[in-house]
Amino acid sequence: MNSGKQTKSELIENIYQKSGHELKDIRGIVDLFLEEIKSALENDQCVELRGFGTFEIRERKGRKKARNPKTGEIVSVEDHAVVAFRSGKDLKNTVWDIPSRRSADGASRDTK
Repeated sequence: MNSGKQTKSELIENIYQKSGHELKDIRGIVDLFLEEIKSALENDQCVELRGFGTFEIRERKGRKKARNPKTGEIVSVEDHAVVAFRSGKDLKNTVWDIPSRRSADGASRDTK
């Protein structure tokens, strides 16, 4: 594992190198794919990608007293929607045996 995250640009570059298609075409398809997911969620639809996972909208209750972590100011938060992702069976199985960062960090500390 390298830096711990991969950007959309890096994903597009990887697809470009593996596919042999034009970079601008791949960029357009990836953008269109993400817009379709966003549009479906906006229309209160779940997006199910078999084996990968499901995107869905969940309602969060508001609170009269919440704290802005940056300023410490007390604010109220209205009821609102959030996007939730549930991983699918294939994705869960793929990452199941990857050692967690916590156990790797703990193991390195114990050996010092």
